Amino acid sequence: MKQALHRKLSAFLRLGLAALLFLGNIALVVVLVALLETKGFWIYAALQAASVLTAGWVLSRRDSPAYKMGWVFLLLAAPVTGLLLFLFWGGHIAPKRQTLAEKPDIVPKDYELSRSEKYAARLSEGCHWGRLAGYLRKRGALLFKNTEAVYFSSGEALFEDILFHLERAERFIFMEYFILAEGRLWDRFAAILKQKAREGVEVKIIFDDFGSIARLSSRTVESLRSSGAEVAVFNPVHRHVSRLFFNYRDHRKILVIDGQRAYTGGANLGDEYVDLVKRFGHWKDTGVALDGDGAWGLTTAFLHMWEEMGQEIRQEHDYYRPHEMKNSDGWCQIFLDGPDRNPDTPAAEVFLHAINGAKRSLCITTPYLSLEDSMLRALCTAADGGVEVRLILPGIPDHKFTHIAAGWYFEELLRHGVRIYLYTPGFLHAKMLAADGELAMVGTVNMDYRSFYLHYECGVLLYKMPAVAAVERDMGEILAESREITLKKWLKRGRLRRGLETLLNLFSIWM
Repeated sequence: MKQALHRKLSAFLRLGLAALLFLGNIALVVVLVALLETKGFWIYAALQAASVLTAGWVLSRRDSPAYKMGWVFLLLAAPVTGLLLFLFWGGHIAPKRQTLAEKPDIVPKDYELSRSEKYAARLSEGCHWGRLAGYLRKRGALLFKNTEAVYFSSGEALFEDILFHLERAERFIFMEYFILAEGRLWDRFAAILKQKAREGVEVKIIFDDFGSIARLSSRTVESLRSSGAEVAVFNPVHRHVSRLFFNYRDHRKILVIDGQRAYTGGANLGDEYVDLVKRFGHWKDTGVALDGDGAWGLTTAFLHMWEEMGQEIRQEHDYYRPHEMKNSDGWCQIFLDGPDRNPDTPAAEVFLHAINGAKRSLCITTPYLSLEDSMLRALCTAADGGVEVRLILPGIPDHKFTHIAAGWYFEELLRHGVRIYLYTPGFLHAKMLAADGELAMVGTVNMDYRSFYLHYECGVLLYKMPAVAAVERDMGEILAESREITLKKWLKRGRLRRGLETLLNLFSIWM
């Protein structure tokens, strides 16, 4: 009880400090604008002109259209205030930059490149997803075979499997999560992690400060460190409050055990993700384990982030490679995205390739929906071309305004034949897609602006692997429990709802 109170008080004080600094920025802008308007007419007029010119400059940049339109709206609607906020909050800085140390990617061996190229050729012969694999290969994402992929249709199944293998870890454990939350699930994890660290197993943990701020106490972190575990905090909330760097979060979920078995998916480490507590009805999440060569893709993702955060590793990179190959059909490919990938947006491109490449069917689950025009057009074009396109969103949302803003896209999607469903049992947090019975993606990427442009994300693409069928079966079960939205019914929504959708969509990049 005392620990929970201490955790909440600490989180309140830290968030309070960040809020005060944030409000201080706003107050300073308001004061400056008022002074300029009353006592500096010519300066105020010059700033108004500068706002218009800045809006034109923003429009000319190679950035997300949603990002550009958000700033242009602010710059033109409130010229001087918008300009000062643009300068204070880092709007003049490309939206995919971060202040991590610049470290080169872990360079693949020549044999890995050759093998990946060979796999890509075979993939292109057997199906039409070679173009997607080739796009990612040019961005350092190797194709892997000799990997068993295991799909988990619930957070409970995912974490039970993780706990089983954690207890058998012998060399190292890597964890990278957006949220680490104290509770019943964490207690089980913490006991194993501390015991393994005391036994000499190398335990490294990264967690996002904002995601975990009210969920993980400093005492818990120190307890981990005292046992021998190494813990790194990503982007503390009290830093860069005056800039949009505050928005750059580590949204990845990666767990690697001995280099042999690696996990990712939508679930953070908290009780709600295994449905131990009910927050928004039934919490539906999913994940995937890679056992074999493919685990190396997630291991290198963790190692690169660890080194970019200024941390050290104990061994040479090769020490952390998988040591046992698994016989398997198909191939897997791990993709990464984040501010350090500027100006590329691999996560968004994965969705676009999947939408444009689907020939028969495409099903996507996402808890949030915020679409660029290119993504919206791709979905509509696919449906117009005869592809059965289905989007599944939560029936009980965790952020109501974000959910309302998503509705802004529904009418156009429905008019073009895209089928939209709401998961009636509760909150659908899974981030997945499946296409044509040949391709599946499981990862951390929401179909929204934050995942595509602000967050560090990861995902696993499965090409013609047995796990693809498991993903599609689960999507069928999700659909069976979901309510379809029809165009006829959607057009009957009230004027207030329509107005809120339009208004909130203008601010989607900040939601």
